[in-house]
Amino acid sequence: MQNTPVALVTGANAGIGRQVAKELAGHGFTVLVGSRDLSRGEAAAAEIDGDAHAVQLDVTDEVSIAAAAQRVRDEFGRLDVLVNNAGISFVGDADTPLEERARSGLLTEVSPDVVRQFFETNVIGPIALTQALLPLLREAPAARIVNVGSSGSSLTLNADERNPQRSMFGIYPTSKSALHAATLGFATALESTGIKVNVADPGFTATALNNFQGTKTVEEGARHIVKMALIGPDGPTGTFSGDDGPLPW
Repeated sequence: MQNTPVALVTGANAGIGRQVAKELAGHGFTVLVGSRDLSRGEAAAAEIDGDAHAVQLDVTDEVSIAAAAQRVRDEFGRLDVLVNNAGISFVGDADTPLEERARSGLLTEVSPDVVRQFFETNVIGPIALTQALLPLLREAPAARIVNVGSSGSSLTLNADERNPQRSMFGIYPTSKSALHAATLGFATALESTGIKVNVADPGFTATALNNFQGTKTVEEGARHIVKMALIGPDGPTGTFSGDDGPLPW
């Protein structure tokens, strides 16, 4: 087993995930760049200043998850940080305007097949990957799991009639709300182990998920995720937070 701590970031070939991988490498981690397309992951890893390796990983594919977990075990022998960043926010033409994407995702409009696709990627995938990697995480001296969430998926905020964004609460925020709940489930189940599990909100960051219409840079979006990946033994578990502090579930 190597002495350098190891971090796996899913969906790390671009956007926030790639920035998180870069910053964790800067903190001395061996970084595993999870990517569905291995060649894109290799290209991203080559741009990282530090010890970075591409790992083929499709969180909707059980075979891919099992192979990735086995590779981490065989090649690196440890895992200290898991960042579940991979996700989808829209299914369809990439040129579709953001407002139209939001309307098509309303639960009154979205098809059951698309609902399944969102939950497979944004909820079931992170759960399955976390379960597959738990044996390694349990062996780490101070493992951390960070699930990338969204303040736009806060049930509390969207239940407030004064919130002008609540009319767009569709399948994407619904799936992220489910991921928030799964995070709390892992956190409570692992509370006695010292493994800390939290949700980090990057904020409205300009990435392909929102057709690059976000108001934050990827550097700004990655900041809080990295902070939660690096929390010490006195850090929180089972929390939902962003740059400005705790967020309501």
